[in-house]
Amino acid sequence: MTIAEICTREVVVAKRDITVKGAARLMREYHVGCIVLVDEQEGKRKPCGIVTDRDIVVAVTALGLDPEVIRAGDVAAKELLELSETAGVAETVAVMRMKGVRRLPVVDQDGVLIGIIAADDILGLLAEELAGLATMVAREHRKENAERRTAVPGHA
Repeated sequence: MTIAEICTREVVVAKRDITVKGAARLMREYHVGCIVLVDEQEGKRKPCGIVTDRDIVVAVTALGLDPEVIRAGDVAAKELLELSETAGVAETVAVMRMKGVRRLPVVDQDGVLIGIIAADDILGLLAEELAGLATMVAREHRKENAERRTAVPGHA
């Protein structure tokens, strides 16, 4: 399964010069914990940064800086991490773990933003898969018990 199959396709985006206050308003309006900063190139959105609610708290609010003056691009991490749409779940988890991030923009082969993947998305997927395995094991036990009862003389 590729990450493109499970990533969120509706991404809240803004240009890097949006104020931190503007970014926070977008997060509140759309009920998200981050926005992806993009550069528009020939009508295509290419990620150039990501700003999280934590970035705003740690880099602006905690320092008493003015969120109406500071730009989101100034708060975004210097190194933009992004993930190819062809990446698998295991590769995504490895990148998140190694880099210590919970969210990654997902791009196509041309670097155009197609979605975002969050650790919560992967946890949901894994929970579903584990629940499916648990159901299969329970059915197998019931089937085996039923077969044993009918195979043993004197049991009905």
